[in-house]
Amino acid sequence: MIAYIKGKLMAIQDEAIIVETTGGIGYELLCPNPFYYQHQLEEEVMIQTYHHVREDAQLLYGFKNEDEKYLFTKLISVSGIGPKGALGIMSAVDIPSFVTAVENEDEKFLTQFPGVGKKTARQIILDLKGKLTSSFSITPTEAEDIQRTDEAALTEAKEALRALGYTEKELTSIMPALRKENLTNSDEIVRKGLALLLQS
Repeated sequence: MIAYIKGKLMAIQDEAIIVETTGGIGYELLCPNPFYYQHQLEEEVMIQTYHHVREDAQLLYGFKNEDEKYLFTKLISVSGIGPKGALGIMSAVDIPSFVTAVENEDEKFLTQFPGVGKKTARQIILDLKGKLTSSFSITPTEAEDIQRTDEAALTEAKEALRALGYTEKELTSIMPALRKENLTNSDEIVRKGLALLLQS
C-alpha cells in the first residue's frame, strides 16, 4: 500500500494532480479538489494517498491530510458508494459538519452532495453513525452545537455566483469555508463567496 507521496507538484488537472518523485517518476493522484494545491505548483508537497486496486485499473487518490483520507476510506465502505462517488462528496465536504449530519441523522444535509439521494443518505447514516466521532474528536453532544450556513440559502447563492461566470470547480473550492460561516441570507453568502474567490 502507498501511504503517501512526497515530491514536486508538476501539474494540476481537472480531477488530479501530478507529483514527480525522486528518479523522475510522475504520479497521477485523483483529488477531491486539485485546485486546492494551485499555490504549491512547482513546490515540494506531501500528499496522503489511498491506493485503489481493481481488475481493470490501479488508481491513486490524494488527500491533503489524514482526516480527509480516513473519511474517504469510511465513505467507500458504505454500500452503494464507490471511489468516484466518495471523491464527489469529499470535493464539497466540511468534515465536522458531515460528522454532525451523520450523528444527527440529517438526511437533508447529506443529500446536497453530488450523487447522494435519500436512499444513499440513509445508508451513510446506517453504516457510519457512531463510527466517526472518535476519529474526528466530535462527540454527538458537541455535534448538536455546531452551527452551519443555511443550505437552501447556500444553494441559491451558489447559483448566483455561477451566473456571474464562476466555474463549478471554483465554487466547489469555497463551499466548505462558506458552510462554516453560519450565514442564513443568500446575499450575505454571495458577498462572502466573492471575497473568498478573489483571495484564491
